[in-house]
Amino acid sequence: MVRDFILSYARLIVRHPEDLRIERRELDEGYDEITLYANAEDVGKLIGKEGRMINAIKAVVSGCKAKDGKSYRLNVQSVG
Repeated sequence: MVRDFILSYARLIVRHPEDLRIERRELDEGYDEITLYANAEDVGKLIGKEGRMINAIKAVVSGCKAKDGKSYRLNVQSVG
């Protein structure tokens, strides 16, 4: 559910949606790290001015904790 939300939302923002990729890694029981890989041109768009865009995405993702009981850490990295 979280993975699908992040991908669908990110596709609306970026210029190169074909380069989007997500990796999810369990750090602890109840705590996952999600890394969103995007084209180098699109990383700035995903982060936004003063981190507003990524913080908005993180706020929605943190709301998923009530549904599945997991906490998430979201990172954005460039591919190439």
